[in-house]
This record gives sequence, structure tokens and C-alpha cells, in this order.
Amino acid sequence: MTYDVLGAGALDYMPCRYGQSKLLFRGPERRLDAPYVAFLGGTATYGKFIKTPFPALGESGLGVNCVNFGIANAGVDVLLHDGFLSEACKGAQTTVVQIIGAQNLSNRFYTVHPRRNDRFVTASALLKSIYPEVDFAEFHFNKHMLSCLYNVSKERFAAVRNEVQTAWLARMKLLLKKASGKVVLVWFADHAPLLQEPAGLDPAKSRSPLFVTREMLDELAPHASAYVEVIATPEAMASGTDGMVFSQLEAMAAAEMLGPKAHGELAQQLGPVLQSFV
Repeated sequence: MTYDVLGAGALDYMPCRYGQSKLLFRGPERRLDAPYVAFLGGTATYGKFIKTPFPALGESGLGVNCVNFGIANAGVDVLLHDGFLSEACKGAQTTVVQIIGAQNLSNRFYTVHPRRNDRFVTASALLKSIYPEVDFAEFHFNKHMLSCLYNVSKERFAAVRNEVQTAWLARMKLLLKKASGKVVLVWFADHAPLLQEPAGLDPAKSRSPLFVTREMLDELAPHASAYVEVIATPEAMASGTDGMVFSQLEAMAAAEMLGPKAHGELAQQLGPVLQSFV
């Protein structure tokens, strides 16, 4: 394990901006006027606490720029609605899309922050009518809010879960459609997709990507050029936070993420697929 005892900022992510986007991406900045592969996704794609995340690992073997457009705690909304990202994917030879959880998107029941998709903004009148006893002013993050709704009423929560799953699937299809080139869909987790989301599982105790099932992926996969499923090996899981860079305050967050060994396993499996497309 590597950490900075002085506090946050142990790893320099070399943040950069592209075009007119308001989003900060992980650097170093890559050229977009030469052939490139675009990587869209959340915290794993961004490579939080990882010196060399899987997009960077794949670059040397491909011989083309691999541009990391991962965003920590991203939901589908920020990937779909940022104008620059849409154009960047159209210009890429191939776009790699990491499967991310369904909880961080606006839907009929609640609205999330347009850029920080993990942040809860407001509940709709419909959700308030379903949960009249809940004070939604207490919530700042979607997962906390969803966990509370689950614990208030598991029966009523089923409608919320179904809504976010439906919205996620529709928006993921649109995201894949917007990329004009080849698109590789990637499952990267410590477990295989479940056939169905267990009805009796508290969102706070569920594993990422939250609410995404095998059934949903089976419906989504035909909209991509390829689907790559990478489940971290026992060896990768046993390595824990070895090789990760984080401060003492970030230790708990780092322990919940897949480490450098798992990123290496993903890059190894993804490499041949990308080679066939570029």
C-alpha cells in the first residue's frame, strides 16, 4: 500500500479540459487531431488512486492515443449530455464504455446534479407522494437517499428501482447510438452480473454497478460492437490496495475500489478486442 500521510492530493491526476467542456478530465492531455480511442466511464475509468489505470495501460499496445474521459462518480447523464463528449466519441476510432450504476441519473422520481451525478438535487412530486413521511431535504447523495427509501418501505422502493433501471437502459442505448464508430461495452467489477437485482437488498450494501442486471446487459449488448466482461480474479482481490496511492483520509474509499492488478487484468482482456478495431 502507498499513501501520503500529509493528507489529500497524494496522486497527481494532471487534470485537463478539452474543448468547451466544463468537465475536468484526467491527464495528461491527449491530442484529438490524430487517431484515438475514447474511454467513457466512472471512477474506475478515471482511475481514482491508480497510477496507471486501464485506459493508459492499453495505449502502448495499441499505438494510438487512448483518451481518458472517465469521471469520478459519474452517472450516464453527464456522459450523455456533455456536448464535447458526444463529439469526441464521434471522432474516435473506437469508444470504450464502462458500465456504471443506474442510481446516478435523473428520472421521474428524482433529479441529480448535471455534472456531479452522485449528488441528489430534488425529489419529484410523484416521489414525495409515494413517500410522504420522508424529508428529502436531508439528503445530499443519491445512494444515501435510496437506502433510506428502501428501509422505510421495501414494497414502495420496488417502483423506484424499476424506474431507475428503465431510465438507465434507455439512456445507455442512446449513449451507444451517439458514438458513430465501434463501441466496446465493458463490465468491470468484483462479481459477475446478477440475473436480477435482489428485491431484499439495501442499496447501501449492494455492490457496484448498482441496479445493473444480466437481463439489462443482454438487452444492451446488441447495441455495441463488442462486450467485454472482466471479473477481478481472487489474486487481484487479495492484493487489496497494494500499489494504490491515497491519503489516510481516503483509505476507506480506496479499499472499496479495484486495484492496479485488476486494472491490468482488464487491459489484458480488452487489448485484443481493441486491436481488431483500430
